Amino acid sequence: MSNTDSFVDEVTDEVRRDRLFALFRKYGWIGVLVVVLIVGGAAWREWQKSVDATRAQSFGDAALAALEKTDPAERAAALAAIAADKDQLAIQALLTAGNPEGDKAARLAALDGLIADASAPQVYRDLAVLRRVSIAGTDQALADRRTALQGIAVAGRSLRPLAEEQLAYLLLEEGKADEALAALLTLIQDQDTPVAMRQRLASVITALGGVAPEPAASAG
Repeated sequence: MSNTDSFVDEVTDEVRRDRLFALFRKYGWIGVLVVVLIVGGAAWREWQKSVDATRAQSFGDAALAALEKTDPAERAAALAAIAADKDQLAIQALLTAGNPEGDKAARLAALDGLIADASAPQVYRDLAVLRRVSIAGTDQALADRRTALQGIAVAGRSLRPLAEEQLAYLLLEEGKADEALAALLTLIQDQDTPVAMRQRLASVITALGGVAPEPAASAG
């Protein structure tokens, strides 16, 4: 019986090996493909990181070189000539608009393009709105400036406090000092208002004849 059992076991093992080899020949390529995809995916991610880092460095170097130019026209031309894509386009527009000696119409056009670009990060678009209102000044109707600022002075937007501050200044421009003071007092006590901004608001409130609230004592 032992010889018979041993023979049966050997045959069974052989059959199992044959089945295993048959399965490997039939489906083994799937495992190989999975390994290739994993390794290839990791290599692609590393390559993409390298490409992104190189692209960011090239953009940064070109932007710095452009901003170092003293002639406004040359600076504007250098900024416009920078190769940019994705988020860099938004930064390029903001840099162009930030050139105080540049052509005002060109600066506003750069901001308008960014504001209208739905693919750009929202925070960049909101910043473009703030910059546009500031650059346009009284050349833009006060009602239009208010409408633009109200669009970003909503809960959840990171630049809401800055928009609220500018809205208060529009009240001052209208001669509504009491309403502006009330708005600034509300804003200075807003938990989302940065500390540095509260210091600026305190100075404005004092200049308007108001009393800024004392800073909250830090927990000891």
